[in-house]
Amino acid sequence: MFKKIFSKDIGLDLGTTNTRVYVRGRGLVVNESTIMAINTRNDQVVAIGNNALRMLGKAPVHISVVKPLVNGVISDFEITEKMLKLIFNKVHHDSFTLIPRPRVVASIPLEVTEVEKKSLEDVILQAGAREVFLVERPVAAAIGARLPVQESIGNLIVELGGGLSEIAVISLNGIVAHKSLKVGGELINRNIIDYVREKFGILLGQQTAEDVKIKIGSAASINKAQDMKIKGRDLVSGLPKEVTITDVQIREAILPTLKIIIEGIRDTIESTPPELVSDIYERGIILSGGASLLKGLDRLIRKKINISVCLVDDPATAIIRGTGLILEDFDNLKSVIIPSARD
Repeated sequence: MFKKIFSKDIGLDLGTTNTRVYVRGRGLVVNESTIMAINTRNDQVVAIGNNALRMLGKAPVHISVVKPLVNGVISDFEITEKMLKLIFNKVHHDSFTLIPRPRVVASIPLEVTEVEKKSLEDVILQAGAREVFLVERPVAAAIGARLPVQESIGNLIVELGGGLSEIAVISLNGIVAHKSLKVGGELINRNIIDYVREKFGILLGQQTAEDVKIKIGSAASINKAQDMKIKGRDLVSGLPKEVTITDVQIREAILPTLKIIIEGIRDTIESTPPELVSDIYERGIILSGGASLLKGLDRLIRKKINISVCLVDDPATAIIRGTGLILEDFDNLKSVIIPSARD
């Protein structure tokens, strides 16, 4: 009872596409899109998260729908602060506690500047946290996947997010080799939008591209050919137009981004000490992150890298599960916390 009353420590995965919150003792309590709708006439928040996402491309002129992170880094501090305040307040009101200001374990990209790191810490503190601990995203994902990060074993994790893909070899609580790429699920959507514009002369919305990716998108050939009717605006007439697109065409569209990811994996392995490379060959490559759900991606990587590939359970929540495990066993896992930019 006392633990419930006096402690509201939370884990935070503030991603380009999604924001997730884990509350110690309760688990995952928030899983929303990283987006906010603002009424520019009075600066009032209209909606956040999935409700705001549904307004994207459909809102009137005075409603600004904003995505405050780009490639995993805060691009709009004010909007991010407003969004986190609303999320923290919701978490506080959803359960009984006497101390509403939580300690927060938050994930952070690998290659951020000290200014970007401080910006993340500041926005979390101003949103209502009393203390912030940072853990690198691939490390959090590896912990969430229950990999033995504390042992002298090479763990290669490929964390594919919405705006950022990070590849890391982890051993003894730290990163031995890594590659950070500004590609992810959102760039794959952009690939589809660009392809449809060039191939069919149609402008697609972001959500339509996301639907196409989920329904017929694949990184490797599939047994049964698939196609899908899509609607967009004809760039010549300006009128609605419907065409049919196939899974083969989607693979053609997204291949450039997939090549970047595969080259990043190859580069990371090449920069890894030989002793750990043997572990990786034996244990395989671990895929996590929402973008890793692209059908056939594991098969494509296995074919190109010649190492077995395993997709973690519920890959989209691996990072937030990792922050949660750190919260639940902080004394044992605190060595993965990186130094603060505020020290």
